[in-house]
Parts: sequence; C-alpha cells; structure tokens
Amino acid sequence: MGIFNPLYDVVSWIIVQFHSLYSLVFDKDSGWAWGLSIVSLVVLIRICLIPLFVKQIKSTRNMQALQPKMKAIQERYKSDKQRQSEEMMKLYKETGTNPLSSCLPILAQSPFFFALFHVLSYIAKGQQVGVIHKDLVTSAQRAHIFGAPLAAKFADSASTLHKLGATLTDVRVVTVIMIVLMSASQFYTQRQLMTKNVDMSVKTPFMQQQKMLMYVFPIMFAVFGINFPVGVLIYWLTTNLWTMGQQMFVIRRNPTPGSLAFTERQERLRAKGKLQDAPAAVAKSGSGAAEAAPVKRTQPKRQSKSQRQTGGAQPAGAAKTAGGPAKTAGGPAPKSKSSGPAGSADKPNLSKKK
Repeated sequence: MGIFNPLYDVVSWIIVQFHSLYSLVFDKDSGWAWGLSIVSLVVLIRICLIPLFVKQIKSTRNMQALQPKMKAIQERYKSDKQRQSEEMMKLYKETGTNPLSSCLPILAQSPFFFALFHVLSYIAKGQQVGVIHKDLVTSAQRAHIFGAPLAAKFADSASTLHKLGATLTDVRVVTVIMIVLMSASQFYTQRQLMTKNVDMSVKTPFMQQQKMLMYVFPIMFAVFGINFPVGVLIYWLTTNLWTMGQQMFVIRRNPTPGSLAFTERQERLRAKGKLQDAPAAVAKSGSGAAEAAPVKRTQPKRQSKSQRQTGGAQPAGAAKTAGGPAKTAGGPAPKSKSSGPAGSADKPNLSKKK
C-alpha cells in the first residue's frame, strides 16, 4: 500500500472505534454495526469540513457576482487568450476570489473516499488492512445490508458473491436502489442550488456550466457506482444527504441576494413583521412625526376701543399710514373736529351737506 498506509490506518481506526461503540447495541457481525460505523465516519468528516463549506459558499457567491465582469473581459479579449487569462487572474486577485474554493469540500474528502474504497476491497479479499485485524475482517465480511455484503459490488460475479455469503440477485437489487438514490440526491441538490439560490437576473456562462453539471454528476455516479462496494455507496449516499440538508439550511437562512430563495425569505420576514418596505417605513415615520408635532397657538392681537365696539372690523375708508394721516389727490385730508378715531373723519362733511 506504500505511501497511503497512514490514511488507511486513520480510516480503519475511526471505523473500528465506531464499530466498538455500536457493538454495545447491535450484534458485532451485523450490517447495522458496520453500516452505522461508515455513516458515522461520514458525519465526522463533514463536521470537520464545515469551515471549508462556508468558504465554498462565499467563493461561489463571489464567482456569481464576478460573472458580468468576466464576461466583459472574455468579449474584450476574445482574440487574445493570453491577455484574457492575465485579466482574469488580475480580477481574481483584486477581489480575493479563488475559483478552486468551490471544490474544496469535494477535494478534501476525496482521500477518505478512496481510502474507504481500498479498505473495503481488502476486506472482500479477506486481507488485514490498517488496524482491522483478521477477526474484524471476518466480522465485516459477515455484515450484510438487506442481504448485500458491505464489500460486494454490482459487477461482482456469482462465485465471488457466493464466497461472501450472498446471491447475485440480492446484491444487484440493493446496489441498483442505492445507485438510484445516490444519483437522485445529487441531482436534487444541484437543482436546488440552480433554481433557488442563483441570481437569475444575470445570464452568464457560469450558470450554463452549473446547469450542465446538474445532469453530468448523476450520470457519473450511475456509471461508476456499479464498481463501488456497498459500503462505499453507503458512504457517498450519506454524503449527498448531508450536503442536501446543509444546503437547504443555508439557502433558507442566508440566500444569495437576487435569487428566488432571497425573495421568499423577504416575504417570510415581512409576514412576521420583521421587515418593512422602505416607502412604507418612511411614510409611517412621516405621519408619526406630523402627529407628534405640537400645534402652535396664535396669540390674539390687541384691538382698539372702536374695533372692540364694531366687532374687530375696521370702518370703510379708514387708512393707516406710518408717518401721519392719509392724503388724497386733491389736497390734504379733512381734519376731524372730534376727538374720535381717524375712521370718523367723514362726519363733518356729512354735516355740512345737510
């Protein structure tokens, strides 16, 4: 096994520890004890990969945000591939984006996937591997999942399966069901990402690439799945289910701005009263300010004695001037003989006429 011995030791040691735990509840030679050990291996690995998953989400969103700029660079330097690559790298450097970050979780768990593949292959051959000694190898060979041994594959011959204590029909039925579930979960996870968590207002080559992967990955799993042992199918199916649940949580709680999931989250917050539209909020605050503003009272003006007698209205013909009595076009205004207000200046004229 060479340089991969340390990795085989790690994977086999983790499986053995979980197997010892589950043997307290189930039969140590049962498929439950060994199958749950593989499931627990996946859960442990995925918990350790959560920081990489968060980094993958950020990288994916950055890539989506950069798609318009990337498309502009491609159109501008479509005849100069070298300059196009240089501008792309410059854009990645300026924005701090790494295109490979979206693949980090898959790349990080790939060594464990292949290590488990080889561990199960050695178990099928009856050989000791890692810390799994001869007795544990025999116990793992006896473990069956719905009649299919953990080390059995769809492509195995009837004679090989007979040595593992299984029939060709049982193994193929179980492996086909698991391959279908594995491919379907992969397709649903990718489709969920494309339909709910992508800004559909921007049409970019990145979206076409993701749409293509949505159909390519399930086909790849179906093709390669016939050569995977049942234990590896359990591993990968558990990984897909974990990814699906993790992605559903992220899409619901922290969706990409501009996506369908983002709109749905805004509607949920609005229905709970935790989100208000900007115009409505402004109108509400404006009306509140108007209601809260104090009403200014107008102070009454001081009135003369004649105004109080006539109800506050000035008599017709009265005139106010800043410097003295009003003048007419024919000469100075007639002077009043009475000591009353200026408004009674016409009374002497009326008496003369009489």
